[in-house]
Amino acid sequence: MRNRIQILLLVTFLSTSCIFAQSEIKPPKGYSNDIGNMISMLDNLKKRVERHVVNLDQEGTDFLLDEDANSPGAIIYHLAATEAYYQVYTFEKRGFNAEEREKWDTALNLGSKARAEFKNKPIKYYIDIYDEVRAKTKELLKTKDDKWFKKKVRNMTMHWAWFHVMEHQANHMGQLALITKRM
Repeated sequence: MRNRIQILLLVTFLSTSCIFAQSEIKPPKGYSNDIGNMISMLDNLKKRVERHVVNLDQEGTDFLLDEDANSPGAIIYHLAATEAYYQVYTFEKRGFNAEEREKWDTALNLGSKARAEFKNKPIKYYIDIYDEVRAKTKELLKTKDDKWFKKKVRNMTMHWAWFHVMEHQANHMGQLALITKRM
């Protein structure tokens, strides 16, 4: 009986622990292998980031852990802004132009200006921006191949640049987990 209970507990743990787990990294149809694998990882990570915030009400979306913190809404906007920056950096080999800086700078840099500006909007507002940026990333990356992914833009390969976008999102996923647990 004891062994059956232990097995039941293990099966329950594994099945609930793996509900959101991705079982493999696999390039989606239409992408070269390495770029497709990056898309697979970026999309999986985006889903996990959003899982922390998708059900937040307005108070949660605007929640500040302390006076110097960034709200969950602002962090999602920041992730979109960073990804938008890497789009122009890798595809056009430049930084933001004046119009793009106007659109993205506050979200990219966060801080007191973002705390004042990014509030009173539902979490869907920020997730929609993130979705738009990701759709463009996927559209742009679909036009490239693994040879392009190995090319350098200034001091890094395209592959490393997009790895950095993923790494950046993973760091903020941890921050969002902490913030939402403190609400």
